[in-house]
Amino acid sequence: MSNTPSKERVFNFNAGPAVLPLEAVEEIREGFMNFGGMSVLEISHRGKEFKAVLDETTALVRELMGVPEGYHVLFMQGGASQQFAMVPMNLMDKGADYVSTGTWAKKAISEAKFFGSPATVYSSQETKFNRCPRPDEVKATPGASYLHVTSNNTIEGTQYRAFPDAGSVPLVADMSSDILSCPVDVSRFGMIYAGAQKNVGPAGVTIVVIRDDLAKKSCREIPAIFRYSTHAENASLYNTPPVFPIYATMMTLRWLKKQGGVKAMAKRNGEKAKLIYDALDASSFYKSPVERESRSLMNIVFTLPSDELTEKFVAGAKERGMVGLKGHRSVGGIRSSVYNAFPIEGARALVDYMKEFERTAP
Repeated sequence: MSNTPSKERVFNFNAGPAVLPLEAVEEIREGFMNFGGMSVLEISHRGKEFKAVLDETTALVRELMGVPEGYHVLFMQGGASQQFAMVPMNLMDKGADYVSTGTWAKKAISEAKFFGSPATVYSSQETKFNRCPRPDEVKATPGASYLHVTSNNTIEGTQYRAFPDAGSVPLVADMSSDILSCPVDVSRFGMIYAGAQKNVGPAGVTIVVIRDDLAKKSCREIPAIFRYSTHAENASLYNTPPVFPIYATMMTLRWLKKQGGVKAMAKRNGEKAKLIYDALDASSFYKSPVERESRSLMNIVFTLPSDELTEKFVAGAKERGMVGLKGHRSVGGIRSSVYNAFPIEGARALVDYMKEFERTAP
């Protein structure tokens, strides 16, 4: 079997790193080879060329998310997993509240235990993480350092429809898998963080939007590199930032703005997801384990009657130019990730194949 990559574009259902807009990829290719006489991989992070990239990327995040005054937009490394530790390291004093809705939320709680006693104020683990809570099901503890939520659960296929009211407690959200996929009122949050590799860029850069008072907060003595204040005071240039991923993120955000921004993207994402969920609801062959009110528009998960049929489904999809449909190893089944850049034609192709497979399955 040849290891030479196919030149044909496939429908990429991978959960992350995930599909990027082809238009942005083509522009990234140009900068890869020639960015002011050298590759963008070679430019200095202290030079005026990269400053222009960083400034534009910051401005695009602010504009597209509607980030109000009094918030910093930072570009960091280490992914959401590093933020699982940095959030409590910087912000958790006596205790903090966590909502447990899946694998990544549990990992965030586990990291917080190194710095105090996080309280799990809601968990859907008993029902195999098949739902996110309604706002009235979550109550923040008075005096808690923050309330942490995971807005979209990539493995379990669930997503918040409305966030809890934390009152005076800062609301902190891991939005790694649905940032910029639908409008969010940033002013309701003390902090939002997201790995870029689902909706806004490649792996290697993490976007952090943090309120000024929280950026300045430090509950303990920690190294400078792990302080939000360090990165805020140095405008994401305390150490060498991930230059190329930030550049690629800028190109992706330019594309997103050109498409009409977040509201237009939300409409498009809803249309893609509806095609697939309608097919699931019309079938007795495929099953969705997620409560209808918590269905993710980003990661649509479902099961087939047997593991053998699941393997055949994945193999047949690959033959038809659809890749990345195998569910996470911890839950199995099928996972179709339809992030911002995923085309609606791919959703239609999947639905057609689902119907064909159901008709012909033994």
